[in-house]
Formats: sequence, C-alpha cells, structure tokens
Amino acid sequence: MKDHKPGKKQKILGDSNPTKEPDYIEGERLANLLKLIQRGIETARLSDEKLLPEKIWFKQQFAIGINEVTRVLERMTNPQSPPQHTDSKQQNPRGPPVRLQAVVIVADCKPRMLTKHIPNLAASRNVPVVYVRDNRRACLRLGELLKLKTALAIGIKVRGNAINQLLEGVLVRDSPQAIDTVEQDSGEVEAPVIS
Repeated sequence: MKDHKPGKKQKILGDSNPTKEPDYIEGERLANLLKLIQRGIETARLSDEKLLPEKIWFKQQFAIGINEVTRVLERMTNPQSPPQHTDSKQQNPRGPPVRLQAVVIVADCKPRMLTKHIPNLAASRNVPVVYVRDNRRACLRLGELLKLKTALAIGIKVRGNAINQLLEGVLVRDSPQAIDTVEQDSGEVEAPVIS
C-alpha cells in the first residue's frame, strides 16, 4: 500500500480537448495562402473610400493578436444559445458585436498554452480555424502580412470586402488544407483550388 506524500508531484493526465487539431498549412501552401490574403488586403485597401491611416485600417479589418482574437470571440454571440431580450445598451455598450470569418493561428508557438484556448472558443462560435506552421518563422510571416514584427493569431473580421470574398472562396469549399494554385501563362498566382 502506497501512501501519498505531500511533497510528491502527481502526474496529471492530458486534457480532453474536444476539437481535433487539423492539418497544418505550411511550405508552398502557406506561401499561397499568404499571397491570397495579401492580394485581398491590397484590393480592399484600394477600394475603400475612407483614407484612414494604415494601422487603423488594419484594426478595422483584423483582430490582431491573441488577446484581441480572444476578446472578439468571447463577445460574439453563441449560435446555439437562444437570444436574450435585454436592453441593448446594457448588454453591449460598445455597439453590435463584430463577427469573425476565420482565425489564423501560428501552430508552432512556444509555449503552446498561449493559443490553446482559441480553437475551442472558435468552435463554440462556428468560426473556422486555420493553423499555419513554418519552422518557427510562421509568426514572422503572419506579422509581415500586417506590417508588424510578429503575430501569433489573427482573426479576419466580416466586413464584406475583397479579403472576405477571397477567403470565402477558400473556406466554402472542402477545406483550406489542400490549397494549390493555378498558374497562368504569366506565372502569377491566380486563384486557389481546393482538391
């Protein structure tokens, strides 16, 4: 019979994470996805009538960083919950909640605990999650997209612009895991094809 000693550490079993982590987008598929998003950013920026500073414009289009992505996901209404009839000013004094079209997470961040809560939260709000990995450089490449040093998580806000339309083409089809590109004679990336 073994007795429990107060100073002895006990092994904790792994958590029961209900969402299964999908395949990662990496390599050429990651480069193609980032080009697609970059093209959407350029198109949306050019078609926007308001001439806002770039930093403010990015904040309107994206939830940038782990904290902001978490905050936006928490403020989104749960699609399974029944609507509550309360005074709208009491419920959300900042106005209507922003919806996210998708969340892009760097899969190879250390420590993993930083982004571990986002997939479950996104799944409860029916927001697709895209994992990117690039040999410890994914956070740099994701930050580069938004003219920052690094970014571990980005939420794409639903605004009905070119970014949303291009991303919808990737998300509506089977899955974003099989992104290939169709090259025209000029060698430019034209559109994603999901296989």
